[in-house]
Amino acid sequence: MIKNALLLPIWDILELKKLKPIEVLMALTVPLVWGMGLVFAKGAIDHFPPILLMALRFTLTASVLVWFVPIPKKHLKSLFGIAIIAAAIQYSLTFTGLKGLDAGIAALIVQLEVPFLVILGIIFLKEKAEKKTFIGIALAFAGVAIMTQQNDIRINIGSVFLVILGGLAWAIGQVLIRKLIDIRVMQITAWVAVFAVPQLFFMSAIFETGQIEAIKNASSIVWWAVIYLGLVMTALGYLLWNNLIRNHNVGKVAPYLLLLPIFSLFGGAVFLGEEPTLLMFLGGAIILFGVGLITVPLATLSNLFKR
Repeated sequence: MIKNALLLPIWDILELKKLKPIEVLMALTVPLVWGMGLVFAKGAIDHFPPILLMALRFTLTASVLVWFVPIPKKHLKSLFGIAIIAAAIQYSLTFTGLKGLDAGIAALIVQLEVPFLVILGIIFLKEKAEKKTFIGIALAFAGVAIMTQQNDIRINIGSVFLVILGGLAWAIGQVLIRKLIDIRVMQITAWVAVFAVPQLFFMSAIFETGQIEAIKNASSIVWWAVIYLGLVMTALGYLLWNNLIRNHNVGKVAPYLLLLPIFSLFGGAVFLGEEPTLLMFLGGAIILFGVGLITVPLATLSNLFKR
């Protein structure tokens, strides 16, 4: 049966025919739980200071994952440093920035993690990049620049820069992780969470106030959001993601993450009453197109344009 012509690009970009049905479900679940995580975090930030929220999140994650992986004794010092950058600093910046932005907008800006990772890989890991990658990087940053022309985003430009810096911190952490050898990905996830907990509580004590009152007065809905962030967004999300990248090339499953901001936009509209604007859609589309150029294999793109 000939597939509908409108579905051909999506079919090819997501390489559905190369994944088993259960793997397609897993690959769709990851951006769903991560994208909705930003929505629930946005709601919880109205009650918890953002760094404290991340400390509680990683407390749950570490409490669950640490029992299922061995202690990476040779890498504890490296993982402690990675946790400072890729967890404590990154999530403090990103979620403090989220406090001043809609969840959908933050999800789109977070996509800059990909261009940052490519740039750092070229500089520090001597990785090579195709011409389309540099075009994608330029488009991704141009998309963010377009979105900042919106008045309410321009007013909160500081929040935009915090999320951008959070993306840079994430990319730095990934470069450091790539240098680790003889360690399982789930060990990294679990022990970065373990080390991040005291780091985040310490940072919250320095930069935030009202933690005790927030914990005492939090409603059950807010605590359910914390549970979602710690167990579903982080523990389950990374469990599924790590399973996928262990069995498939990252380039084959990474395009699925382009769906993340779409889920955040939908969730923000439904649960938070956020209203996307024309500039947001335009800038967001350019960001996703740019990130798509970076993550989608050249062969797949060539096949699309041959049709």
